[in-house]
Amino acid sequence: MRTALPPEGFEHVRTWTLDTTAELSRLRRELSAETGGDPSRLDPVGERMLLIASELATNALLHGIPPTIVTLSRSGSLLLLDVADHDVRGTPAIAGERAVGMGGFGLRIARRLSQDVGWYADTTTKHVWAVLEAQTA
Repeated sequence: MRTALPPEGFEHVRTWTLDTTAELSRLRRELSAETGGDPSRLDPVGERMLLIASELATNALLHGIPPTIVTLSRSGSLLLLDVADHDVRGTPAIAGERAVGMGGFGLRIARRLSQDVGWYADTTTKHVWAVLEAQTA
């Protein structure tokens, strides 16, 4: 997975702070509402966005150091999801071959469903980010 800062020009929409995986359902519900989606009837973009956010946040909660901070930003028709944790020494890695049901596919899913994915660390946090096209009305 490439090390890179996210693209510039995005405006902050909302931030969530998560301490446990039990908070993932709240993140999905509020993220869907924030982008104008109906959680019970998501379009393909909304489904991809929620899946990417869930996978990256789960990785951060299970493998990082809490709290996990999920930030949504927007630039025109693009959405930027940034998921940060406090394990600056850990390096995100794409899972190798595994049997179905063994997990470890979060970064692979994010890479496959988004336009761009990367990661970087600063002095206090490690960030994994993904960019995807927003639903246009």
